Amino acid sequence: MFNIVLFGAPGAGKGTQAVMIAEKFELMHLSTGDILRKEISAGSELGKLAQQYTDSGEFVPDDVIVDVIRSQMEQNSHVKGFIFDGFPRTIAQAEALDKMMNKYRLTISSVLALEVATEELVKRLQIRGESSGRADDLSIDVIRNRIDVYNQKTKPLIDYYHAQNKYCPVDGIGEIAEIFGRLCSSIEGLLNTP
Repeated sequence: MFNIVLFGAPGAGKGTQAVMIAEKFELMHLSTGDILRKEISAGSELGKLAQQYTDSGEFVPDDVIVDVIRSQMEQNSHVKGFIFDGFPRTIAQAEALDKMMNKYRLTISSVLALEVATEELVKRLQIRGESSGRADDLSIDVIRNRIDVYNQKTKPLIDYYHAQNKYCPVDGIGEIAEIFGRLCSSIEGLLNTP
């Protein structure tokens, strides 16, 4: 089973690229953001809990996210592999993911990291907020807080995955198709490594 973490700051393009990668390489796309937005829209208990955090740009607690991912993996154990989009976001989540993978005798094949400068991220998120109406992309203060939270809580994963020799930076600037091409080259390189 081939499993990828698509890594990057809010606005790096993870969601857009993950959908295309999942389709091309026949992977199950697991987006914590999509799952939580669906729950929020349905008004579920999980959705109500998640909304309290996302409205201010904070992360939903690790235990909640880990349970969501565990449930999705168990329900989809037949797939060729997973692409994790927006997970893990903290060292605790990465450790929990490693434990889950070990339980099923699986591993993370690679962590593909979309690298994008902060001001470009802010610009992309503002544009997305205007076009999609996503509450977490409408306020510049919430956007900046989301990037600050990413820098404090998620960036340490770079060292975590470097230590496992799984971290692969990819230039996240350019047209969607260009970035997709770079990601595909990295994935194909991994698939062709004996």
